[in-house]
Amino acid sequence: MSSQNNQQQQPSLLGGHAEYIKGATESTIGSVTGSQAWTSSGEQAKAHAVDAMKAASENRDPSHGFGKAEQKLGEVTGCEVMDESEEEVDTRIESLLRQRQSLTDDLLANPYDLVLYIKRALVYSDLAYPDLAAGDAYRALLLADEVRDDSFEYHDQALEALTAYSNGPLDFLDHGSLAGSQSRLPNLDDGMKDMSALATLSSIRCYQILSLSLLLCGCLKSACNFCERGLAIAPDNKELLNTRGYIQTVAERRTRRSFSGVNDLPDWGKVRREVYPWNSYEPDRFSEESLAALNGGLAEIAPKCTVQVAELPVLLGCPSRTDGYDIIPTCKQLGVFAKEDIAPGEVVLEEYSLVTANNRLKEPVCDACSGELPALGSESTAVNCPDCYDTVFCTQYCFEQAQALYHPAVCEKEVDSIAKDPDAKEADETLHLLLLARVLAMAAHQEIHPLDVNQVKYIWGDFVSSKTNEIDLSPKAGPPPDWTLPFSFTYNIETPLHILEKMDIDIYASLANYDVWVFNTLYSKFRGTASARQNPRDGRPDVAAVHPFWCLANHDCDPNVTWEWGGRMVLKAREKRIINNAPGGIKAGEEILNHYCDIDLPVQKRREWARGSLGGWCMCRRCREEASGSEHNSPG
Repeated sequence: MSSQNNQQQQPSLLGGHAEYIKGATESTIGSVTGSQAWTSSGEQAKAHAVDAMKAASENRDPSHGFGKAEQKLGEVTGCEVMDESEEEVDTRIESLLRQRQSLTDDLLANPYDLVLYIKRALVYSDLAYPDLAAGDAYRALLLADEVRDDSFEYHDQALEALTAYSNGPLDFLDHGSLAGSQSRLPNLDDGMKDMSALATLSSIRCYQILSLSLLLCGCLKSACNFCERGLAIAPDNKELLNTRGYIQTVAERRTRRSFSGVNDLPDWGKVRREVYPWNSYEPDRFSEESLAALNGGLAEIAPKCTVQVAELPVLLGCPSRTDGYDIIPTCKQLGVFAKEDIAPGEVVLEEYSLVTANNRLKEPVCDACSGELPALGSESTAVNCPDCYDTVFCTQYCFEQAQALYHPAVCEKEVDSIAKDPDAKEADETLHLLLLARVLAMAAHQEIHPLDVNQVKYIWGDFVSSKTNEIDLSPKAGPPPDWTLPFSFTYNIETPLHILEKMDIDIYASLANYDVWVFNTLYSKFRGTASARQNPRDGRPDVAAVHPFWCLANHDCDPNVTWEWGGRMVLKAREKRIINNAPGGIKAGEEILNHYCDIDLPVQKRREWARGSLGGWCMCRRCREEASGSEHNSPG
């Protein structure tokens, strides 16, 4: 009887959680925009949600849980019905991190075990990493397909791993409508459990986790697609039916119109942008060893400069009235400083990089440096790859660098057409994806971890501390943390794994190098540091690059350098500054101030760019001075 009551109360509790999501979102919009209508609507929705959740919690049977992924729907909203002290939260998180590490170790030893992926997905869900939960659930879903189809590449390994669970316990299925499903598994003629049937049940659990996790990430279209795929197998599954309702409700609130179909749903959200607690690859960028390594490389391309620790204003997460303050919060980052006087117009830095991307399929650019290819003819310096003739390099030097650092990993691997010739609205994202693909190729060829690739190792990804990103479960918690890393299922999970498969990399056995958190970390490093070039024919960004030393020069909207990129990144000292048209040039000891956006934009546009790329509003002196006397200082 208690099991039946549990299932009856579940929609009320989860429905309350979904309503709280909507209310918290509206309340946040109201606080940022100054709109009383948004704030009032959000607070009313939150209050109603709390009442619903309290009623459901009072009536539920505490001996039955709702499942870790489903509980997170409440946790990520900061719901007031959750009551844990800070000490209890820390202990809980430490315990979950230990579980995560134990499951990761098991996966490294048994990489084709779909059950381990599901279990780790649930731990990620409890840790408030819905994006990573979705990544593990997707790998588990692919392995379920491997079990059911004996023609698939990893069928034998996946079947052997799942067979170990044929006699139970199947605790990962003991949830909601799937509870007790182990006893219903049919037996084959030899008395063994039907592994194909078990794989199908496992896939339903994957669809539950995927749809709910992607909803929490804000990827509504992908969440809806996985939800419908699950319902096609299990049309009466209550958890999937509930999630479908939450997706539609959140979609209507987010788009401000009635739900009309999956293709109209937004598919980008935000996730945590941080140095993950288990990430042991991020170097101490302020150490003597790191500074020595960086300055050794910088000396060759910027002999008058040095890398030092700089003090920068902290980027704000939202509009503020602090622009006129004399004292503002600061933080320490690396920066580039002049060792000697640099005259106006003088070259400060000239840098070559192979971390480049081109999203046009037949564009005449070098595969290595993305510079323009030389004209055809007997005197042309262009070099074709002898094995994949369509890949062209602008010089013998670029060809040799490519062969040494990345190209053999993708040569004749049919990756050339991936993310090419995209729709205009996807142009930026395809470039970020292709930059990721280049680093993955460099790591594969050099047989190192992607985060150890020298060209990206020391780049700071505008990370936020894990503590700041954590979900506050206290009774007086406000809206969820303001996560800042753009995320989509297609670009952060599906296509990177597809690229690896095209490169003949086993996406299961290579988990240690190519986990979703690794992709997210690299995306964090690219966003805000990658430079892009627009195609003169249609104005779309079609070429991008990451220059690790160029991006060490910190952004300022009154820069003392200007830059040009055409195969090599060239920084020059400005002839005139933006503010007051002050004389250019850089004195010894002064910081090199770069610019990552169009500095001719008004302050509001510049700050919107910074928030999207760097994770917060620019607080440089120019922005603060222009905003302090502007009506745009605090929207409303």
